[in-house]
Amino acid sequence: MGTMQERITTTKKGSITSVQAIYVPADDLTDPAPATTFAHLDATTVLSRGIAELGIYPAVDPLDSNSRILDPYVVGEEHYTVARNVQKILQNYKSLQDIIAILGMDELSEEDKLTVARARKIQWFLSQPFQVAEVFTGSEGKYVPLKESISGFQKIMSGELDHLPEVAFYMVGGIEEVVAKAEKLAEEQS
Repeated sequence: MGTMQERITTTKKGSITSVQAIYVPADDLTDPAPATTFAHLDATTVLSRGIAELGIYPAVDPLDSNSRILDPYVVGEEHYTVARNVQKILQNYKSLQDIIAILGMDELSEEDKLTVARARKIQWFLSQPFQVAEVFTGSEGKYVPLKESISGFQKIMSGELDHLPEVAFYMVGGIEEVVAKAEKLAEEQS
């Protein structure tokens, strides 16, 4: 595979983009075969059974997935910083999950409770209503510009949306839809 990947290059006449699908035995990313293969790739998108079980689609694991172009010189400082901060919050949440499972949310510090709440909102906000999946989900597909997505994640991380329920972040487009969904949920409960 390395030999093939090294031959893929841009020339004056064009370029080739190669997309590889790699089966990872037992979902073990540290297995030598896939780990060696990943070294030749510019980006990896890891689909997670655990995320799919939560009903989040696409079931992309933002902690195990990576890209060489997630670099401030390529995507811009704001995009890079927001993406890394999202990953940091999700990683902190992941490390708190054992404590939550054993002791419950009540035993967490206020700061950790806030981390968990924001991480859950981020997880739900990562779900996307796809146009190609409309026939299966019954939900209209949405297109959200990159700047709007980045802004939405910034608002979640800053605490600007702490008052909104987690469920309002599920399968929506931008933050305006999150707010509208939260208002609709509040009306239904009253």
